[in-house]
Amino acid sequence: MSISIDETICNGCKGLPEARCERICPGDLCYRKENTKAAIRDQSACWTCACCVKECPVQAIELRLPFQICSNGSSLKARLKPDKTIWTVWDAEGHQEEFIIQAKWLKGD
Repeated sequence: MSISIDETICNGCKGLPEARCERICPGDLCYRKENTKAAIRDQSACWTCACCVKECPVQAIELRLPFQICSNGSSLKARLKPDKTIWTVWDAEGHQEEFIIQAKWLKGD
């Protein structure tokens, strides 16, 4: 699995001191290039935890799935909402399927 960042969609989280993917990455692998677009330092060091995928407000980051799991060219994106995360899977032919995971908040949060 690998992370893919679409520079045509990425806006670099303009107005923020650092990009949201940069802030959330536990491996400190995401950063903003000189053109302010997000990038990943080293794919081989990526844990594929998908934190950056969920955190991206414009869905510029996707998780590329290996052909052993799905057909070649499949990808996974997330839309983070206050009450749920909506995961969308695309296969190589462009078919998509959504999976919704409701947020579970602890009492008192």
